[in-house]
Amino acid sequence: MVSSGDSGNGGAGGALSAADVQSLLKDPSVDNRAATVAKVAGQLSASSFSATELPLAQEILRVMARDAERRVREALAREAKSAKDLPHDVALLLAKDVESVAMPVLEFSDVLREEDLVEIASAADEMKQSAIARRETVPEAVAETLIDKGNQTVVETLVRNEGAAISESGFNKAIERFGDDENIKDGLVHRSSLPIGISERLVSIVSDRLREHLVKHHDLPANMATDLLLEARENATLSLVSNGAGAQKVEDLVAELHRNGRLTESIVVRAACLGDLDFAQAALAALASVPLINAQKLFDDEGKLGLQALIQRSGLPKRSLPVLRKAIDVMRDTDYDGLEGDRERFSLKVLERLLTAFETDDFGLTEEDVEYLMKRLTALTSSTAQVREQLH
Repeated sequence: MVSSGDSGNGGAGGALSAADVQSLLKDPSVDNRAATVAKVAGQLSASSFSATELPLAQEILRVMARDAERRVREALAREAKSAKDLPHDVALLLAKDVESVAMPVLEFSDVLREEDLVEIASAADEMKQSAIARRETVPEAVAETLIDKGNQTVVETLVRNEGAAISESGFNKAIERFGDDENIKDGLVHRSSLPIGISERLVSIVSDRLREHLVKHHDLPANMATDLLLEARENATLSLVSNGAGAQKVEDLVAELHRNGRLTESIVVRAACLGDLDFAQAALAALASVPLINAQKLFDDEGKLGLQALIQRSGLPKRSLPVLRKAIDVMRDTDYDGLEGDRERFSLKVLERLLTAFETDDFGLTEEDVEYLMKRLTALTSSTAQVREQLH
């Protein structure tokens, strides 16, 4: 542990020399004590001690952890925060010290036990709680305590930490306590994974921007995901078309859905049945790995082979072909009327004609899709009726 060198100029990262010991004995000032403890703690972190030297080094740190001068304890905590051989009693003593001493140990030390962290997290000390919330891994019980006892800043730090193990109960508590805080909602939505029940709950309280992220990146019930996606598309279509930026935005949306495995058959078919041909074309282009312009040409091919080849290459089931074929035919015969509520009325016309056709012919539409489209038909009927009332 102690080298035979005659100089202690190695700094905090150097080995503790005989000269350092002599210097400390002659001048036990704060500066000398801080430098000495930093060297011992640094060597401990580097696992530089032999089996016989280690107990003596640990005993030195025990003494220094009780030093009356905070600067000495800060040096110890800073240098020993990641040391695996730091005695547990020393780590706990430092963790319960003032914030400037405690925070490095609370954030980085693996010597602290789960029960230690729960105890400290239970105290109303934002800085210490935040340090715990930033740990590389936060056990579930510790996370729950932070959610119960922490303020908005602490909980935001926790939910943005992917290493924090948060139970569904913990997520629910976070929403109950801080459901109005935009930063916490943003942190929750942008976690890599969420329980499906939490995703469903967040849908009703987050902004349109965060809701779109939920649809793209998290599991939601199929009908809810489709509703959110297609409603957003319906609301945006006219403005996108009017400013000429629609196509690229649709392609961007489709590309992200495809990357995240959320470009499903139902979403494509239902979009087409609601009159959103741009989305259906972009979706099939992405699924088939062909340029959008090629997909558009195949859509416009009035023969049967173009669309059939596109669907076959896309990997969608064969049953999608007659549905999309009929949707395209109906849309060709249905025009926008240019009045207020035009988009809703267009979707309503397309949907009414398609569902009427499906009643008499077998187009391969699943019962679940028919049920979904009937629900959308009811919603669109109500929406267009409200528009008519406003116009009159």
